[in-house]
Amino acid sequence: MAGPLNEGTRDWDAGSYDRLSEPQLARGRALLERLELGGDETVIDAGCGSGRVTSLIMGAVPAGKVIAVDGSAGMVEYARERLGAGAEVIHSDLLELELDGVADAVFSNATFHWILDHERLFARIASWLRPGGRLEAQCGGTDNMARFYGVVDRIAAREPYVATLGQLPASRNFAGAGETEDLLERAGLVDVRCWLESSPRYPPEPRAHIESVCLGVHLEALPEGQRDAFVRDVHEAWGPDHVLDYVGLNISARKPPAG
Repeated sequence: MAGPLNEGTRDWDAGSYDRLSEPQLARGRALLERLELGGDETVIDAGCGSGRVTSLIMGAVPAGKVIAVDGSAGMVEYARERLGAGAEVIHSDLLELELDGVADAVFSNATFHWILDHERLFARIASWLRPGGRLEAQCGGTDNMARFYGVVDRIAAREPYVATLGQLPASRNFAGAGETEDLLERAGLVDVRCWLESSPRYPPEPRAHIESVCLGVHLEALPEGQRDAFVRDVHEAWGPDHVLDYVGLNISARKPPAG
């Protein structure tokens, strides 16, 4: 396996993710409040997943339009079933999405850390927004889940996993607030504000959660016969508290008004 991976385009197990996505739903609710929608806007949900949070956006813009986008075919199929005709659901890599000047707002929850090229991502987002349009997002930031992924790296360095996982390319971009602000401003956005927020999580089904949400790139790379053992070994080494040391990167910006 060569070259960087874009985790957002792998084919997630949408049903498992949906069942285990309560933490993402809680963060999505708080994030949606920051948009302060009037009800008639066009909103892009960038990385809609199974559509749980997208349905909240639809409720907030009853006279508007929601465009839900995800790079996983499984997630898109699941979201289309859930959302029906209430949203336009698009299967696309966010870095390739062309929707020039259609959106009053771009919303994204727990997605941007799976995209390695944030400079290109923010340029694409700026192109989607109408003049005066807003971006509100949250993703994993600096030191996000550092303890957990430290455990994963130690297990990945053991036999028999190291033969495959020792060459695994980067798949996550846990960026800092300052560097993100710089990239947003270079993309032409204004009123830029980014900040890190620590919010540890205790998933109710720890082993199922890490298998479905956290270890996808590792499991996809491993031979099928080693996958269950890898999840077991990470789960055991993780320890009894099963805390995910989540550090969120909050992103708020706006496209300048016309003229």
